Amino acid sequence: MVKKLLIIAIVFLAAVTGHAQLNPVSWTFTAKKISDKTYELHITASMQSGWHLFSQTQPDDAIAEPTKITFNKNPLLTLDGKIKEEGKMEKFHDAKLDLSANQYSSNVDFVQTVKLKANAKTKVGGTVRFQTCNDERCLPSKNITFSIAL
Repeated sequence: MVKKLLIIAIVFLAAVTGHAQLNPVSWTFTAKKISDKTYELHITASMQSGWHLFSQTQPDDAIAEPTKITFNKNPLLTLDGKIKEEGKMEKFHDAKLDLSANQYSSNVDFVQTVKLKANAKTKVGGTVRFQTCNDERCLPSKNITFSIAL
């Protein structure tokens, strides 16, 4: 009986550990008011040690899928400018495969400025599509939906 419980515990721990490795990126979504009708949206990715998230822009020889953030249409606001990336971008190059990638380790903050057309409470929703890799493998691309209250 003790052996069965030990085997069940080991299988459970292996499953939990395996599941954690399949989600090496956690996301937070916040808004910061910077003036009367202007907000900064912060879409922040935090990666587990050893994992990388790709930039929105990639070199021509990259095979990595760039991170793509799309916003749902909202008649109460306009997007102001492009999404900025704040973090330490690494320019990776694999000499054997002759491939490059722009990537982030640890964390990156994607920042989009939005302007409200009127003083009203609303939400900004959208989707983040991203791919993450470590030195041994890449996980399939994943979509995460979000909603940020303004």
